[in-house]
Amino acid sequence: MIRFAGTLPLARVMALAADAYYATREPFGAAGDFVTAPEISQMFGELLGAWAADLWQRAGSPPRLILAELGPGRGTLMADALRATRAIPGFTPAIHLVERSPRLRAVQREKLPHATWHDRLDTLPTNAPLILFANEFFDALPITQIERTATAWQLRGVMMDGDTARFTTLPEDATAFVPEPLRAAAPGAIYERSFAGESLAAAIGKRLTAQGGAALLIDYGHSGPALGDTLQAIHNGAFADPLTALGEADLSAHVDFTALATAARVTAHGPTDQGAFLHRLGIAARAETLKAGKPLAVKAEVEAALARLTHLSAMGRLFKAMALTAPGWPTPAGFA
Repeated sequence: MIRFAGTLPLARVMALAADAYYATREPFGAAGDFVTAPEISQMFGELLGAWAADLWQRAGSPPRLILAELGPGRGTLMADALRATRAIPGFTPAIHLVERSPRLRAVQREKLPHATWHDRLDTLPTNAPLILFANEFFDALPITQIERTATAWQLRGVMMDGDTARFTTLPEDATAFVPEPLRAAAPGAIYERSFAGESLAAAIGKRLTAQGGAALLIDYGHSGPALGDTLQAIHNGAFADPLTALGEADLSAHVDFTALATAARVTAHGPTDQGAFLHRLGIAARAETLKAGKPLAVKAEVEAALARLTHLSAMGRLFKAMALTAPGWPTPAGFA
């Protein structure tokens, strides 16, 4: 398609590459390209389940509830969340998963046989409040990169140079997409924007306003706007050039939480560091419970998982948590 078009915008290339990547492999876990928080420890999903149940209770325990997840991976997060909340009276949400990959749906069905699957957010039911998880989902959505050239801000595209894909710029002036305070940057500067992410956040906010509920977004990112090229690729478990193995590598970019909150147009809480968020939810106490009476090897595994999820040099600072809540819904745990 790049050869046919001559040049494709980066966002289009990322979308095509992601479709191929997730449709042809299971990238999660030690044997894949990356390990997400739910695969590191059951504590992560359990705490998110408790977070959802607590919010549901403080919102008045509505008799019907939709509990949904965007990009549920192997279904581990949702399975752990449901196990942690099964003893809570009345908390019996309908489970809905937004997943396009038939391969991953089959994996998820083993853990969550009673779930309902969707290709897109817009087919989720609207007849009950919604609590939505999105863990490491927004980082995989296509981004637009805008490069400051010697003459203007221009959209970045991808072209073929023989058998090698490389970056180029499109001729149109894209200055209007760059926030005013950043426009005076020197040539070579990169500004990133995820129009797909902002559109999805707007749709989530509209749903929350209409039906009540909350969304919990956890990802690596920052509070923008900011300059910088954060596009990265993981191929065979290691960092790679983003254009080297299109369709065979995981492409992602840092999430601008400010842009998502602005697009959602509902109350936003955070972002806050993942480590601080999980500690406020009680991950240290949960770790002690899991270690109690266990062999030293098991205790060491729990401690290692706790450090990986919360330590500032691991996922604790780079990853952020942000909640979006419907009008009238309480402040969720971890953000007060």
